[in-house]
Amino acid sequence: LFNTINVNDMSHMFDSCSSLISLDLSSFNTTKLTSMRMMFNRCSSLVSLNLSSFNTFNVIDMSQMFYDCSSLVSLDLSSFNTINVNDMSQMFYDCSSLVSLDLSSFNTINVNDMNQMFAKCSSLTSLDLSSFNTINVNDMGYMFCGCSSLTSLDISSFNTIYANYMDGMFINCSSLISNIIL
Repeated sequence: LFNTINVNDMSHMFDSCSSLISLDLSSFNTTKLTSMRMMFNRCSSLVSLNLSSFNTFNVIDMSQMFYDCSSLVSLDLSSFNTINVNDMSQMFYDCSSLVSLDLSSFNTINVNDMNQMFAKCSSLTSLDLSSFNTINVNDMGYMFCGCSSLTSLDISSFNTIYANYMDGMFINCSSLISNIIL
């Protein structure tokens, strides 16, 4: 058994495992984990990923976590506790096969970087960000860049008072018909 009880950093753990198709990490103990940066970066053949048992309470960095996981069709992150995360930049960058993503369980109160978070998610038709609190986000640049299949996007919960960067935020969102910004 792979014992991860004392591990606090899993950044780059499966980085560039480009032939990996399926991964079940349900036996991982992640209670002390603080970094998941680039954990599955460039796992471009990954179709199935089980993270249901992950305890992410102490995690502060999820940047580039699923970067270029271009074969992932679905992803269940409903068990993730993101209360302490401050960096989600490029988290789902180029997850070009993802059709829907429900992040309604995410608590983003401490996040300050969402730069390119969903960039190049070109198959995404459904994205639930209803629980997003963006009061502390500084960088939203290119956040939805290339989400060319999204027809609607409800970001009415966004508070952008402290955001300094919104450059290219919706560039190439060519199917976007309804964009709710309040």
